[in-house]
Amino acid sequence: MALPTDKIAATGTVSLRYAGKLRHLGIGRAHAAQPVLMLIHDTHVITSHAATGEVLAEHHIDPDRDYEPPTRPPS
Repeated sequence: MALPTDKIAATGTVSLRYAGKLRHLGIGRAHAAQPVLMLIHDTHVITSHAATGEVLAEHHIDPDRDYEPPTRPPS
């Protein structure tokens, strides 16, 4: 099983295609350019730093939204 990897954009978000739509998950600008892994289970997403494993944010995907603020704020 491959985990989705990405880098956090300068705006503090990562992009994720979910249910055929592009979503933007807010992580925080303090983490810009950091490599991340995303663990996705149904509508729950956990984003962690790819090298350290530190959990940066958690999200619950709302099908009616494009931008998802974190349910667990960035550390």
